[in-house]
Amino acid sequence: MIFMLAGTSDARALAIEIKTEGHKLLTTVVTDNAAIEMNKLNIPVHIGRLSADEMIHLIESKGATTVIDASHPFAEEASKNAILAAKHLRLPYIRYERASQTFHYEKLTVVSSYKEAAQLAATKQGVIMLTTGSKTLQVFTEVLLDKPDIRLVARMLPRLDNMEKCEQLGFPQKNIIAIQGPFTKEFDQALYKQYEVNVIVTKESGKVGSVDEKVEAAKELGIEIIMIARPNMDYGISYSEFSPILKALKGEESNGF
Repeated sequence: MIFMLAGTSDARALAIEIKTEGHKLLTTVVTDNAAIEMNKLNIPVHIGRLSADEMIHLIESKGATTVIDASHPFAEEASKNAILAAKHLRLPYIRYERASQTFHYEKLTVVSSYKEAAQLAATKQGVIMLTTGSKTLQVFTEVLLDKPDIRLVARMLPRLDNMEKCEQLGFPQKNIIAIQGPFTKEFDQALYKQYEVNVIVTKESGKVGSVDEKVEAAKELGIEIIMIARPNMDYGISYSEFSPILKALKGEESNGF
């Protein structure tokens, strides 16, 4: 059996390929919505964040022989736990990470962390739109929420826990855009125009994360972009396509995994 960190649309696509190849697998996701998508595919799924120890226990209890980490490029903690679990159990660890992108735009600044993005945004004025999700919202509200020359607008998934978090942080309801993508360039432009956005803050999540649409929409409107680079992780064996992963799984089977 394969133990697989999933949750994103490309991870689900990879899970389908692995299942089609005849492998048994257990996927893990964080949200109920992601679990629903796996259930639709008749792929076993565990819901909830897992520590390294919890992963070890789950992998052992299911008799998994390989760990595939197809988590989001910014799910740094999950990847670290998966690497630790695989190392502890002496199991093969394979990383799938969607291909990264490089953008050329004179108004785009790449930073290395959420904190750095918030600090840079604090030097700006006008409407700043966050498209970085709710997990790190507090990093930005602590720096930007009470600045009189900045209106902070946040786009996030329409989940109850996200709305509760906004309420706890004192984030104004009128500045919340609760919606689920993916979005087209035209849709992004309509949002930017509606909220009269001056700066957007985003992550380098790859084409699957619709980053190129956000960037192209901003470029055409002359909007400044602050982009957070991916975490600097040493994954070891890593692929950005499905085929070498499927090939590696066949090789592991022949080696007795």
